[in-house]
Amino acid sequence: MPRNTPSPRVCRDCDGFARVAITTGTRNPDGTRTTLRIECLACHGTGTTAPSALARAGR
Repeated sequence: MPRNTPSPRVCRDCDGFARVAITTGTRNPDGTRTTLRIECLACHGTGTTAPSALARAGR
């Protein structure tokens, strides 16, 4: 019988979309748009969080 592996917990701050690209409105000399890549500060760009039992054990 196969074992079920628990699914990773999705970050509540970013809903799993840990990295985004935001356009600044300006263009580069080759015509492409200038973008900023931003990562979620809560999960540090992973999109998942540690289970609460593990987070509490580290204190």
